[in-house]
Amino acid sequence: MEPIIQEPSLPASACVIWMHGLGADAQDMLGLATQMHWGSHAVRQVFMNAPIRPVTLNHGMAMPAWYDITGTSLTDREDEDGIRASAETISTMIAKQVAQGISQNRIFLAGFSQGGAMALYTGLLASGALGGVAALSAYLPLSQTLKPRQYHQTPIFIGGGRFDPVVLPPWTDASEQWLKQHNFHNIHSFRYPMEHSICLEEVRDLEQWFMPLLEESK
Repeated sequence: MEPIIQEPSLPASACVIWMHGLGADAQDMLGLATQMHWGSHAVRQVFMNAPIRPVTLNHGMAMPAWYDITGTSLTDREDEDGIRASAETISTMIAKQVAQGISQNRIFLAGFSQGGAMALYTGLLASGALGGVAALSAYLPLSQTLKPRQYHQTPIFIGGGRFDPVVLPPWTDASEQWLKQHNFHNIHSFRYPMEHSICLEEVRDLEQWFMPLLEESK
């Protein structure tokens, strides 16, 4: 499926590329983005759709998924081929935005759950500084082999539910520690009293994280 693209009323000077979670679609992140306020910033929003693929965890049912999941543990989420293929698709979208005149340091990756995992993974592999990466209720896949190329001062937003039964809090915490161990220290980290979801408080925190970055990278 083609992505949904929302253009601002003025010519776009920044872009947020959104990735949804397992079994959802672009409309899911569109619902989140409608709660965001961008002030005077002309932000293009790209809501990507994951490919339809069988998901082992869900009895092989075909659904939108950035990569396969074979079980409930973290190591069951290491479908390297699927992750790398989806990262290439997202990287192609970054390149497309640059070709359309958006500076790469004005491009942000953001996602929820599987989409947040892809935002982190793809962002860390990108050469050339991004505006920032936001991972909501997510974790970093393939961390054992990942060799990051991203600028170490790139801002990273990490949000998660303290009672999340899907992406367990220790997974998110371990990903945050991995980032710090690899010299990514511009991290804004939040935990909320929720399960595998997004709450209004998180939306407001995310919005406040974006605002100064949109100013700084003009």
